[in-house]
Amino acid sequence: MLMIPDSIAPHGGQLINRTASSQQRAEFLDKADFLPRVQLEDRAVSDLELIAIGGFSPLTGFMNQADYDRVVNEMHLANGLPWSIPITLPVSEDVAAPLQEGSLIRLDNAYGRFVGVMQLTEKYSYDKRHEALMVYRTNEEKHPGVAVVYRQGSVNLAGPVWLLQRDVHPQFPTYQIDPAESRAMFRDKGWKTIVGFQTRNPIHRAHEYIIKCALETVDGLFLHPLVGATKQDDIPADVRMRCYEIMLEYYFPHERVILAINPAAMRYAGPREAVFHALVRKNYGCTHFIVGRDHAGVGDYYGTYDAQHIFDEFDLDELGIVPMKFEHAFYCLRTQSMATTKTSPSTREERIHLSGTKVREMLRRGELPPPEFSRPQVAAELARAMQIPEYSYEI
Repeated sequence: MLMIPDSIAPHGGQLINRTASSQQRAEFLDKADFLPRVQLEDRAVSDLELIAIGGFSPLTGFMNQADYDRVVNEMHLANGLPWSIPITLPVSEDVAAPLQEGSLIRLDNAYGRFVGVMQLTEKYSYDKRHEALMVYRTNEEKHPGVAVVYRQGSVNLAGPVWLLQRDVHPQFPTYQIDPAESRAMFRDKGWKTIVGFQTRNPIHRAHEYIIKCALETVDGLFLHPLVGATKQDDIPADVRMRCYEIMLEYYFPHERVILAINPAAMRYAGPREAVFHALVRKNYGCTHFIVGRDHAGVGDYYGTYDAQHIFDEFDLDELGIVPMKFEHAFYCLRTQSMATTKTSPSTREERIHLSGTKVREMLRRGELPPPEFSRPQVAAELARAMQIPEYSYEI
């Protein structure tokens, strides 16, 4: 059993900061026109940001081959620390060929803006199919995470990075809370135990139920929805954030919850991503992490509770964060409340099961989730976002 200290250490013991100082930034800008350029996909930009602010501690840059190989094959970094998702910068052979190891590289975003610098230490090829099978447990291209792997370049660039500057988030500036800041907020509130919650879906009654169950046992909740790149059919981040705001306004104790954005992109890697999400929240200062039904899953690629079982492959002291495992919650018609099979005496016919996938399908058909699934204020917000005119609810 993991013993929780008053302040949980970042993964690896030190919170990484790779944001360029004002002097470094000035030096990089002076060299900007003379550095070879690599254009980053949106996911790589998110990864660069999270490396820089310490969300991916202990990483200081994109992975070298030793780390990559061991993460893909054994879910550990080369130094033995648990890590389940490869964080790489893949490029085409044509882009990689002229780049010299030991040199600085200018990193641009998709719009050509200078966002970071890498000191190139290594270039290496890798087996895309092997990565897909090990990380995503499938080599089918219809899996969104595998599709990204197959589309990306065949050479990984490795080396430490610097984020040119930390910009204010254009959509959610008040919720842009970096790991150093979240840790300070937890200390100021006197929280010693903090549970993190990850979601890419609008918050619904099943989420609310398991979060509140967890909140009964810890000091505070870090509600940390992901706002980076997701699948095209996922609900947009601004809509999801408004739903979280509504839930906090009406249904949660304000003084025991902090809402912040996670700038990461989704991988849809199921069990491996559950471990990854937990380690990221550890870096933000969480001592516990909620793992529910089919965490970070997509389609039928993973078993219902595979994302919980994978934590059994690690020593909890090695991970440094406690997974809180919850069964699939449903609305119980007999007790007229949210429940799981552990708490409800109902039969299968008396249980209303809905998932994030099902609610997205309902919305696309112009249907609203029932009150057993979604609070009415949240349903109204989703209706407005999906332009379903026949539904109204005054908030």
